[in-house]
Amino acid sequence: RRERKKKEKKEKKKKKKKKKKKKKEEKKKKKRKEKKKKKKKKKKKEKKKKEKKKKKKEKKKKKKRKKKKKKKKKKKKKKKKKKKKKRKKKKKKKKRKKKKKRKKKEKKKKKKKEKKKKKKKEKKRKGKERTKKAGKRTEGKEREGRKREKR
Repeated sequence: RRERKKKEKKEKKKKKKKKKKKKKEEKKKKKRKEKKKKKKKKKKKEKKKKEKKKKKKEKKKKKKRKKKKKKKKKKKKKKKKKKKKKRKKKKKKKKRKKKKKRKKKEKKKKKKKEKKKKKKKEKKRKGKERTKKAGKRTEGKEREGRKREKR
């Protein structure tokens, strides 16, 4: 009986161990699966990112190409415009002359203004002197009148 019991115990233990082992393996499998899923997701994301980058690069290249084409066209236009540039230069010279004239005019105006200012100042000064003299004259007359009255 005791031996039987011992045997049963052993078997139970074995079964338990087996169960544990199974559980552990299942857990491992699950983990592995999840890891794989994550890896797949990551790969997908990276792929998408790469494709996006590629598209962006291609767009930039296209833009650059367009710009280059435009630039080339512009250069051709510039060649045609060369004759007109000479005429423009002449115009510029005229403008410069005008500027010089304007400067001369401005100088003249300034001189005139200064002259006017000087004249005004002089007038004012003379006027003041005149009034002073007139005041003195009137004062003198008043004095004389008073003297006469006293007499």
